[in-house]
Amino acid sequence: MSDPTSPGPPDGGPADPDDLAAVGAQLGRPSRGVAAVGHRCPCGRPDVLTTLPQLPDGTPFPTTFYATCPRLTGAISTLESAGMMRDMSARLESDPDLAAAYRAAHEDYLARRAALGEVAQIAGISAGGMPTRVKCLHVLAAHALAAGPGVNPLGDEVIAALDPWWRGEPCV
Repeated sequence: MSDPTSPGPPDGGPADPDDLAAVGAQLGRPSRGVAAVGHRCPCGRPDVLTTLPQLPDGTPFPTTFYATCPRLTGAISTLESAGMMRDMSARLESDPDLAAAYRAAHEDYLARRAALGEVAQIAGISAGGMPTRVKCLHVLAAHALAAGPGVNPLGDEVIAALDPWWRGEPCV
């Protein structure tokens, strides 16, 4: 299997009915507002969805990149519980270069969401605490996987800190 952080187009392409069924099994419920597969696990299944900024029921949804794979989200939760968010937020306060790169990640996130549509209630709001703090490693990792390496520095760090979640049996 390939490395999910290797160079190349991270776009997982349009979601087909099999993808939506796989994501439904991953989440334990139907997915909502899917624009595309943002990234595929090396097993071939979606592990990140690109989600519309407004759900079909009209609810604004700022989480454009949504991690769906239970193995991936579980591994990220382990990093959160170990204090990675706190450490990253502290580094943002003391490292102006990191803060600038994180602000650029925020702008990238907003631009990618704007390409899917504009929703006034979430204008200027990205996700994961960007651009000034870290409050959700899941969204940072999902953004990094969907956008590719070098776009979200803290998301890249999360991905680098993970054990290979895709090894073993095929994902759900």
